[in-house]
Amino acid sequence: MKKLAKRYAESQKLVEKEKQYEVKEALALIEKMPKAKFDETVELHVKLGVDSKHADQQVRGTVVLPNGTGKTQKVLVFAKGPKAEEAQKAGADFVGAEELIPKIQNENWFDYDVVVATPDMMGVVGRLGKVLGPKGLMPNPKSGTVTMDVTKAISEIKSGKVEYRLDKTNIIHLGFGKVSFGTDKLAENYETIMNAIIKAKPAAAKGQYIKSVAITTTMGPSIFIDQK
Repeated sequence: MKKLAKRYAESQKLVEKEKQYEVKEALALIEKMPKAKFDETVELHVKLGVDSKHADQQVRGTVVLPNGTGKTQKVLVFAKGPKAEEAQKAGADFVGAEELIPKIQNENWFDYDVVVATPDMMGVVGRLGKVLGPKGLMPNPKSGTVTMDVTKAISEIKSGKVEYRLDKTNIIHLGFGKVSFGTDKLAENYETIMNAIIKAKPAAAKGQYIKSVAITTTMGPSIFIDQK
């Protein structure tokens, strides 16, 4: 823990508390920070001027990052027959139907990052709502994970598709790459996500939409981004 605290303190010295940084300037700072023993994820935290309690002020969507996330996503597909075969050919890590329910419910099996389902399987998947829901794993048509086009869904997820959604405090939290990507690739991913969030502004949102934007590494301090 001492090493962690020391590294955090050294990283913090590089960041001016009151300053709002340009994106590339902030990402260059991250490159200068003392490195962890693993390739840290670079995270984005966007506070929005909406109220997530209201259905018409929800902000949620998906976007494919031009440079991927740096993480290999494991995909579980609920499908039967030809669609199950298609999912296997498309590179799904796990494919199944009803027989997976006890494994997930009783054995706490969560060796996957994204769940995709064909619409006819949602009756089955719905029985797992209490388990998959809290983990953010429930398939949803809005995020493209309830679909007949399983090949497209798997391909997008594997090539760097991420979902963004508001939490209860009206903040979107999202990993958008690894420290090793370097400034330019991270900046491209950042712009892609921010553009998507801005486009997703609900008509019911009043006043300032983007309240604050911060980026951090897994173990590092927050760096606030200038939104002008």
